[in-house]
Amino acid sequence: MRFSVRHQTVYHYSAPVRLAEHALRLHPRPDAGALVSRALVVEPEPVRREETLDPFGNLVTRVDFAGLTDVFRIDSRFEVDLAQPPAPTGAAPPALPWLTDARDPNAAYLSSGEIDGAVRGFARRLAVESGGEALAFLERLNAKLYRDIRHDIRPEGAARPPEETLALGHGACRDVTILFLAACRSLGIPARFVSGYQAHADTPDGRRHLHAWPEAFVPRSGWRAYDPTHGVEVSDGHVALCAAPDQAATMPVVGGYFGEAVSSRLSYTIEISTDPA
Repeated sequence: MRFSVRHQTVYHYSAPVRLAEHALRLHPRPDAGALVSRALVVEPEPVRREETLDPFGNLVTRVDFAGLTDVFRIDSRFEVDLAQPPAPTGAAPPALPWLTDARDPNAAYLSSGEIDGAVRGFARRLAVESGGEALAFLERLNAKLYRDIRHDIRPEGAARPPEETLALGHGACRDVTILFLAACRSLGIPARFVSGYQAHADTPDGRRHLHAWPEAFVPRSGWRAYDPTHGVEVSDGHVALCAAPDQAATMPVVGGYFGEAVSSRLSYTIEISTDPA
């Protein structure tokens, strides 16, 4: 599937400001598919622009500026040909829960602080219902969160703690993703936060938004991606921008500005089209 995206972000300031260095994560991950084209236009024109890979394999564009401005505009466009994820292969992994090891190559995706007892109990019950089979647990967890957690649109704010989302019974995609990660990690399954776009999302407000979903690492199967907000396993209808142990390392625009008594206002539009050919 060919996936085309235009994502425009505009910050308006109440008075001229000096922009600090910014990190932009708006291009597909190198492993997302075959890149056809991409462009990233930034206004005002940066005096320095550098592209690097972060420790988690995400493409980051760093930009720096000179002078003053009252508008900061970012226009990202790309086309990428996505492929179906590979099917699981090889023998089944050991029964859950798994022992963790600080020397594990995926150790960064195993720890996110203390996990609440309610979340641990929730995950343990699903693991028992799944007969301790990792892939069966992930499928059951995905379906359970889709069925029991009502989907909200919440444009601002970081993801809620997983126990809060579990207790409330509703949340934005990032909230549900964090709950999925915590449930996995409580059983020793490495899991990471993914930020990107979904082709066929039906949103309550009728607009396109950035989307979030989790990936879990299963031995002999690799990273398996799920979308508990929509109750599906991720396929070629999703394109990932970033994957990291937590939400903070996947934010699309990170930076600031210098100015006294200045307020800012953010607006954005996202356009997505797909071609199955």
